[in-house]
Amino acid sequence: MYIEGKNAIKQALDGNITINKIMVDKNIQGRKDDIIELAVKHKIKFEFVPKIVLDKKSKTGHHQGYIAESVDFNYSTLDDILSLAKSKNEKPFIVLLDGIEDPHNFGAIIRSCECAGVHGIVIPKNRACQVNETVIRTSTGAISNMLIAKVTNLKDAINFLKENDIWVFAAEANGENVYQQNLDKNIAIIIGSEGFGVKKSIIEYCDGVLSLPLKGKVNSLNASVACGIMVFEVLRQRN
Repeated sequence: MYIEGKNAIKQALDGNITINKIMVDKNIQGRKDDIIELAVKHKIKFEFVPKIVLDKKSKTGHHQGYIAESVDFNYSTLDDILSLAKSKNEKPFIVLLDGIEDPHNFGAIIRSCECAGVHGIVIPKNRACQVNETVIRTSTGAISNMLIAKVTNLKDAINFLKENDIWVFAAEANGENVYQQNLDKNIAIIIGSEGFGVKKSIIEYCDGVLSLPLKGKVNSLNASVACGIMVFEVLRQRN
């Protein structure tokens, strides 16, 4: 996986991402540079290369003179997420994603969840966006402070959470008004895919369905927007 741009690489160095090497535009050689200083601090190999090499490797066209080669994101486990909540003496607050495929949506969801105090995000292993360079960049640093668990089966994950006294709700249409529900409890909220929402087979495993009251003619919100509203309602009630 390649990570492009100064800020994205800084975020990766501070987060759960292992970087093997950083390629730096040779025109920067000899100057005082934050990325090089961080590479030295973290004992990460770096090399100066011609800008044309970076241009050829870049997928975004905005590498800013820096491209890092990294291994896959270091995913957490459900136990890690529950342990974090316990260490903070807080009620578990978890978000599960059912088939989110757009990396920009995923990155925005991570950012909203981190700001709202979510302890961890759970994603399925298949048919869903995984952590990649676009997700890292879109999260604008939030991914460095967010535990993300990747599970083989979302239904098994839901059962595991329920066995640990966590209420699991799907964010979908035709449910209970989210503003009229008590969310100040051990809670997990499932956000569905951009096109299909939460699958019916997943909803059957949930304790209930939460809906946002919509007044316009459009009957749905972008997944990341809906997630943001939901998690901040939980935060509002907890405060």
